[in-house]
Amino acid sequence: MMSFCRRSSPLQLSPGFRALAFLLLLAPFGAGRAVEPAVEVRADLPFLSADRKEKLDLFLPAPPPAGRRSPAVVWIHGGGWAGGTKNEARAKNICGLLAQAGYVVVSIDYKLGDGAWPTNLYDCKNAVRYLRVHAAEYRLDPERIGVAGGSAGGHLALMVGLTGGKPEFEPTGAATPYPQYSSRVRCVINMYGVTDLLTRQNTDPKGRPTGVSKMSASLLRSFGADSATADVLRLASPVTHVAKDSLPILTLHGRADATVDYPQAEELDRVLKQHGVAHELVLLDGVGHTFDFQTWNKKPLPRDVRAIALTFLEKHLGR
Repeated sequence: MMSFCRRSSPLQLSPGFRALAFLLLLAPFGAGRAVEPAVEVRADLPFLSADRKEKLDLFLPAPPPAGRRSPAVVWIHGGGWAGGTKNEARAKNICGLLAQAGYVVVSIDYKLGDGAWPTNLYDCKNAVRYLRVHAAEYRLDPERIGVAGGSAGGHLALMVGLTGGKPEFEPTGAATPYPQYSSRVRCVINMYGVTDLLTRQNTDPKGRPTGVSKMSASLLRSFGADSATADVLRLASPVTHVAKDSLPILTLHGRADATVDYPQAEELDRVLKQHGVAHELVLLDGVGHTFDFQTWNKKPLPRDVRAIALTFLEKHLGR
């Protein structure tokens, strides 16, 4: 049911209603035309130290009204911590839609491959700091920043959110060009990310977990682990860092995911419940890995998660 917030005039709509209204705005209009707010894209902007090749793409929404600033989101791509790129189709879909909804968004590249950890996490946190550095230029609110990611990017997004302010997980010295800025965020959207590196399972082709551990050699190399039980894998697992004051988390995961087993999402859900953390879990029947906000495997999702994501972000970041 749609509801209205009980506030003083002028009438304010609930986040769910506003999200629905925005989606109707983007719906086909007339003869196949769609009404879409303008988005400016600036590609390949440097955000790390001068010796780093990784860049980010910036998605700027239509300017907010005078005297106001937009919330912002960092998007982190997937690729098994060893591949992937900021300009993947999924990133363009998600970042474009969020920018059309009024969010300043950056899609980032980060260190990949052998020994990437923890530099990959530092890179993600430096992207948050970059937004704060450029808050005035991009007309964004430095106090309203969220993070989102898919697959390995979902794992890193969770780590950004759950380790904010922990010195041992913060880039310092040569690892950051922005030592005086915070990397804390307000909320996380985790799309089919690994939540516990030690309990990840193999699945059958339909995504049904087999109960057999899934620990690849490439994963061990990415995290610099010398065994499947190395302590670094526990420390690099989001579930390890959940506490009663953890930030809100939205998890989206397919039940037919043959890459990251859906019990990973359920494990995070249990741990968040145990600590009383505000969170949402959405499991999609018949859906596998690497879906965006609207489709998987070139087919519409059984639930359009755009409204779910936009409602979550508006609740915790505003618009």
